[in-house]
Amino acid sequence: MAAHPAATPEDCRSRLLSAAHAAFLEEGYCASVDRIAARAGVAKQTFYNHFPHKADLFGEVIRQATAELLIALDDDGLNLRERLTRFGIVYRDKALSTAGLGLFRVLAAEAVRFPDLAKTAYRTGPARTTARLAAVLRSAMGRGELRVTDIDFAATTLLSMLVGAERTRFLFSGEQLPRMNPMRAGEIVDCFLRAFAPDIPSPAAKRNKP
Repeated sequence: MAAHPAATPEDCRSRLLSAAHAAFLEEGYCASVDRIAARAGVAKQTFYNHFPHKADLFGEVIRQATAELLIALDDDGLNLRERLTRFGIVYRDKALSTAGLGLFRVLAAEAVRFPDLAKTAYRTGPARTTARLAAVLRSAMGRGELRVTDIDFAATTLLSMLVGAERTRFLFSGEQLPRMNPMRAGEIVDCFLRAFAPDIPSPAAKRNKP
């Protein structure tokens, strides 16, 4: 397929990412550079001008898929529950979507054959999300809104609550994905906030306090 005329570098890069996302979902990581370039309507050399290796392109696909999650954790004047609920809605929508499950399936299938690819995908996706969420929770603990505890434990607990068992179910059960209910994210966040609520001294401890 011939390259589109007068395409800007930004346009070529965007088309490559879109084509790669679709190709990886359909064919897995074995999708060839030739097929991805043709699907994007660019020359093969244009592909390599933007991404020296196919693994770089796959990592960028994961990074872009994660970007909206990080934005959802921005402050924007929201209280902690509102902020975590907004994040939870976006996280569930992405992780439990056809595309999200497809990328997870591709990565899991290729992790043994391409361990460096798996490490790159983890670093640009889940690790970034966990680190950003941990920073939000650390600030909340500092303000006394959450019990002070291991930050990584708190962050991974919330992430697991949001998608863990459901992702396994829809990956392997063959059931059709349901329409996401945004209220479920709020219910999960409420459970998390109760589990990590600040410790409240007992009346006896208050009386005995010097």
